[in-house]
Amino acid sequence: MPTVTEHPPVKPITKHEFKAPMDMLETAAELKGITLEAPKAVPPPLDLKPLLGTWLNCDKNTRGIPKLELTASGTALSIHVWGACTPTFCDWKTVPAKAFADSVCSTPAVAFTALYRFSFVETTVIGRLQFGALFVETFDHFIDGSGREDYNAVYIMSK
Repeated sequence: MPTVTEHPPVKPITKHEFKAPMDMLETAAELKGITLEAPKAVPPPLDLKPLLGTWLNCDKNTRGIPKLELTASGTALSIHVWGACTPTFCDWKTVPAKAFADSVCSTPAVAFTALYRFSFVETTVIGRLQFGALFVETFDHFIDGSGREDYNAVYIMSK
């Protein structure tokens, strides 16, 4: 019968580290007490212009949001919403909004979020530019204990 023999443990393969010249320069600078810093890049501010203006609901008979206005003060975005009340629109007033670009390296604002707090409901308003229109969604969360279900609505708006 063959016997089992133990082999010595296998040594792990180690990879030798290669230092690029820049790595060595940093090490040399550190040894000499020299600070090497790359200039800090300042990202360009978000361009709010694509969102700005008065937007009207394409559905003239909407029971939701017939009108909203997006304005800027410097880099701060604000939204003013009107609700569909009769005989005149309900003024939701102006609240701060947060603008968003399409990616970390683009600057045109293409979307926003805002929060309205009323005594009976909290409404999150989200908008996104698509195909020249502003698609607006609202998410209503009732806080008055009425038992009404929270709901979502979508509106298409144009300038």
